Amino acid sequence: MTEISHSPVAREARDQEPTLAELEEEGEIAADYIEEFLDIADVDGDINIDVRNGRAYLAVTESDEADSNLSVLSHTDTVNALQELTRLAVQSKTGAFSRLILDIGGSRAAREAELSRLVDRAIEQLEQGATSAALPPMSSYERKLVHDLVAARGVVSNSSGEGRDRHTVITRS
Repeated sequence: MTEISHSPVAREARDQEPTLAELEEEGEIAADYIEEFLDIADVDGDINIDVRNGRAYLAVTESDEADSNLSVLSHTDTVNALQELTRLAVQSKTGAFSRLILDIGGSRAAREAELSRLVDRAIEQLEQGATSAALPPMSSYERKLVHDLVAARGVVSNSSGEGRDRHTVITRS
């Protein structure tokens, strides 16, 4: 019987993205972690697990209860911090780096709308004569969303800076 190793070294050695089974396992581990966190925080929510684009996605939505208090966790910084903790919990169980995405109470859609407004304002600056417009530092996931938004509007973007200062710069095409 062949044993599947979930260590980061084994995954790198295979030079492959995680398999569907590994991503589903990440989702289950992450869901258990989030469920325990919600119980401790006394926050109501339903957890949905999905796998797409080579990542496990967890969405925590308001439960059917009329007085759901999920909004206390849906602030962007809170979601990002909880996502990092969840990734670490998954990594400690599997031994492999996790790129899972966590959405709480529609926070991802709200952040995408906010990023879209930032891109629109940056493009307005270009239309008013600026040679470039820099957006604030953001995560790699958010920069990817910005690059997609910028490309859809026919403008050019690049990432600049290092670490926590990495941000997107938009220029004319």
